[in-house]
Amino acid sequence: MTGSIHIVIVNWNTGDYLRQCLQSIVLADLDDVKVARVTVIDNASTDGSAAHRDDLGLPLEVVHNSSNIGFAAACNQGAAGCEADYLLFLNPDTRLFPDTLAVVTGFMDSERAAHIGICGGQILDPAGGPALSCSRFPTLPVLFGRITGLDLVLPRLFPSHHLTPAETRHSGLVDQVIGAFFLVRRELFTRLGGFDTRYFTYYEEVDFALRALRQGFRSYFLKEARILHAGSVSSDQVRDVRLYHSLRSRLIYARRHWPRWQAILLAVLTLGVELPARLTMALLRRSRSDFSATASAYGMLVGDLRRAG
Repeated sequence: MTGSIHIVIVNWNTGDYLRQCLQSIVLADLDDVKVARVTVIDNASTDGSAAHRDDLGLPLEVVHNSSNIGFAAACNQGAAGCEADYLLFLNPDTRLFPDTLAVVTGFMDSERAAHIGICGGQILDPAGGPALSCSRFPTLPVLFGRITGLDLVLPRLFPSHHLTPAETRHSGLVDQVIGAFFLVRRELFTRLGGFDTRYFTYYEEVDFALRALRQGFRSYFLKEARILHAGSVSSDQVRDVRLYHSLRSRLIYARRHWPRWQAILLAVLTLGVELPARLTMALLRRSRSDFSATASAYGMLVGDLRRAG
């Protein structure tokens, strides 16, 4: 028997994806790993997706929040009282392969992973092709290149934010793994006080990975651990809110971890360069929905910035 895992799933209106995710845990090879608990935190879903989930034979608890408290806060809520060796934060629109849990815990229990605090796997799209699995830490050059498109024409000066499939052909150390499958040592999670709840959603795992690195714990991409991920099932339902929280969290991250002048410059680029570019692209595509969602998201962001002074 290797390590024990407490799995935390934050759900918001994911329909049948949640059941498929839980069923994949049921079908997992558990000869060498113990699933101590599976906690589903439902952030006030209205589609019944978190109802009647006690028929799967899992050590399952479902907590129904009366309002959407955000992803970071819900993850911390689900992790409370964890006594397992590892916490696995798993998106409800993922499905595990039978050997995923055994592979990842087997690696983390090995001597070569002694200084690995966080582990992610090979994310696959619904067709089985490689999808986004890990990223570089957001720096000003990285985000400047993404905002201006210079990462496409001058990648050596402005490296892309996300690692491409060509860059993830083999397992190895990375800056951060994505939050869809985010396995962390329980002691490290406790030491860092969990996710920073100033991030409603997005960037909470980036922030956590950076804080872990500063404590001497690295993030590792384990290609042999495979996960199917539908992607954006919840956030596609509220595209303006999704964009708003992505931009807001990006600015929070910059204020927390960058020099002040860089954080200010990012805010200027976000409003002065990225906003016009997004609106122009929506007009060129003749997409009223994209234009409306973009305008709404940036309107909410500007409101936040004004209130912050």
